[in-house]
Amino acid sequence: MKRTMKTKSFLVFKIVAACLLVLLIAETAGAARIKDLANIRGVRNNQLMGLGLVIGLAGTGDRSTNVFFSIQTIVNLLRKMGVTVPEREVDQLRFRNIATVIVTADLPPFARQGDHIDINVSSLGNAKSLQGGTLLMTPLKGPDGNTYAVAQGPLSIGGFSVGGQAKDVQKNHLTAGRIAGGGLVEREIPHSFNAKEEIVLALNRTDFTTAGRIADAINEKLQSNAASVMDGRTVRVLVPPKYHESTSVFVSRIEGLQVEPDTAARVILDERTGTVVMGENVQVSAVAVAHGGLFIQIREEPEVSQPVPLSRKGEMVVVPRTRILVEEGEDKLLLVPKSVSLGEVVNGLNAIGVTPRDLISILQAMKAAGALHAELDII
Repeated sequence: MKRTMKTKSFLVFKIVAACLLVLLIAETAGAARIKDLANIRGVRNNQLMGLGLVIGLAGTGDRSTNVFFSIQTIVNLLRKMGVTVPEREVDQLRFRNIATVIVTADLPPFARQGDHIDINVSSLGNAKSLQGGTLLMTPLKGPDGNTYAVAQGPLSIGGFSVGGQAKDVQKNHLTAGRIAGGGLVEREIPHSFNAKEEIVLALNRTDFTTAGRIADAINEKLQSNAASVMDGRTVRVLVPPKYHESTSVFVSRIEGLQVEPDTAARVILDERTGTVVMGENVQVSAVAVAHGGLFIQIREEPEVSQPVPLSRKGEMVVVPRTRILVEEGEDKLLLVPKSVSLGEVVNGLNAIGVTPRDLISILQAMKAAGALHAELDII
C-alpha cells in the first residue's frame, strides 16, 4: 500500500513538473537574446585579401599564353627566391601546373597574433581546376595596405573531375577552394574595448518597438536609466562606473537578456515554387473571396485513311481529330471575417480549397483591394 502511494505521488510530481515546464516554455517561446537581435558597434570582422599562387596542379593551371599576369607573378616569386630569369626568356616561359588565385579571409574581432583563420581561394586566371594544389605563402592585406595575416597550405575543393576522351564527370566547382585554419594572424588591430564608458547596440533590423524593449530590459536589469533609444536601429547603453575597466564583463551580463522582438506584418510569395510564408501579425479586413477552377484539356488524335491493298489508285490521307474537354469546378464564395491572427487567415482561405499557387493570386487580389494589411514581397 505504501509503495502504491509513493508511486502515485511520484506520478503527480512528474505531471506538475511537466505542466510548469510547458508554461515556462510558452512564456519565453517568442523571446530572443539581445546578442541574437543586435551587435555591438565596433565589434566586427575585417576583410582581408591577397594575390597568391597555387602549385602542384596536374596540368590544369593557367594557360600562360593567355594570362600575362600569371607569368609576371611567377617571375617575381622566382627572383625573390634568388633565381635569375633573363628578360628575353620571360615570354617563353610556360607553366601548366601553377595557377594565380585571389585569397580572401575575415579577420575576427580581438584576433591575436598566432591565431588561425579560415581562408578562401579562387582562381583569377583560366585554370581548369585547383584540385590537389597547394597555396604558397600569401600576404593578406586590409584596406589600409597593411599585412594582417599570411596564408599557406593544401586546398580542399570538395569535388573532383574525372573523364576520358568522350565524357567527363565533375562534382562541385573546381576553381574555388578553402583551407581550414590556413591563415595565420601576424598583426593585431588595436582596441580599447575594456575602457569604454558607453556601448552602442546596433539592431540587425530597424524596429523602434524592438529597440524600446531592449532598452527597457537593460534598464530593468541594471535598475537605472543607463539604456536609451537613439533611433530605430541604435540603443546607447552607459557603462556603470564599476565596469569602466571591465566592459567585457558588463556586456556578458546584458547580452543574455531575453527580449521579445516585434515583427512587421509581411507576406513572402515565391511564384516559382508556389511557396507562401506569412508572419504572425498578418491581418485582413472583412472581404468576400470567390474561387473557381477551370480545367481544359486538348488532345490531338489524327486518324490515317489508307487505300486497300493492291489498289492501283488512291493515296493515304491523314484526317485530324481533336478532342477538347472543359470542366469548370464548383464556384465557392466565402466571407472571410476580420481576422486577428494568422490562423484565422489560413483557415479561411483553406476553407475554399485553394492551392499554394492559387493562394498567391488571392493574396495579390486582396492586397489590391486594400483588405490585406501586410507588406507583400514577391521573390
